[in-house]
Amino acid sequence: MGVMDTFYISHGSPTLSIDESLEARHFLKSWKEKVWTERPKSILVISGHWETSEPTVNVVQHNETIYDFYGFPKPMYQLKYPAPGAPELAKRVKELLVESGFRRVNEDKKRGLDHGAWVPLMLMYPEADIPVCQLSIQMDKDGTYHYNLGRALAPLKEEGVLIVGSGSTTHNLRSLRMENETVAKWAFEFDDWLKEALFNGRYEDVNQFDKKAPHAKMAHPWPDHFYPLHVAMGAAGEKAKAKLIHHSWSLGTLSYASYQFTPTS
Repeated sequence: MGVMDTFYISHGSPTLSIDESLEARHFLKSWKEKVWTERPKSILVISGHWETSEPTVNVVQHNETIYDFYGFPKPMYQLKYPAPGAPELAKRVKELLVESGFRRVNEDKKRGLDHGAWVPLMLMYPEADIPVCQLSIQMDKDGTYHYNLGRALAPLKEEGVLIVGSGSTTHNLRSLRMENETVAKWAFEFDDWLKEALFNGRYEDVNQFDKKAPHAKMAHPWPDHFYPLHVAMGAAGEKAKAKLIHHSWSLGTLSYASYQFTPTS
């Protein structure tokens, strides 16, 4: 059975893995009951935490849990998400990208899952029994490039693959409000602009967010946590309908807005 919808999940802080006070944690834990009840054949995650110069897939039989965060509570480093790898999916991703004109697609035969993948998946599919593959982002490229990356992956949906972009709708770690959690004006305005652009199908504006969106550089000093959104958008198709499936804030500037993209004829 196909998985025709694609998703962009804001995973925010790594503490999502243990912090019961975060609304986004409870949203992800309700995933199978409230968001997507069908079991995918496999999962492809595009995470903001894997940057390479060229598109790269991890081709492994078993996924190791990568603790790519520092200075957090000890229990977080004891969590495991031992999902099987998806080497056949990885090869298929590579095939589709090459066919679509991405000349060089690399294979990483050692890398497991970074926290942009395993933290949300641990909540969404806690049994860790669905094969997972990751695809990297390219920081020297733009939103349109990553949108086209997603377009190339569209056939995967009919093959039962759940495509998930994992990032953060706003991601300026230097602006977090530890004492005052009132939502910052710039964060609210960027978040609201994105919602309206997606609801109205203005995907080209979202591709050019750095030129079109208010406070784009403040919301994303670096675009690593935003490019996964472009991949999910592209994979859904240019006429896809966007739906806001979760919205909450943390530390005044961290938006956990998450979206579902449903293709329309």
